[in-house]
Amino acid sequence: MKYAIVIEKGDTSYGAYVPDLPGCVAAAETRDEVVKLIGEAIQFHLEGFKEDGSPLPPPLSEADYIEVAAA
Repeated sequence: MKYAIVIEKGDTSYGAYVPDLPGCVAAAETRDEVVKLIGEAIQFHLEGFKEDGSPLPPPLSEADYIEVAAA
């Protein structure tokens, strides 16, 4: 399965979350580290669904960029 993640850069750290897995978040000092941690968080989240006997949420979100002229 391939889930979209959102990475946000803060003043001193990075945060990441998964739109299709509410509550699945990670934070770290570097972008590489937050990508690693959100991958682990996704695995942990999916294991919880399996243990509960719940169906895995399908990855429905997409991400893209759009270019706009700066004002």
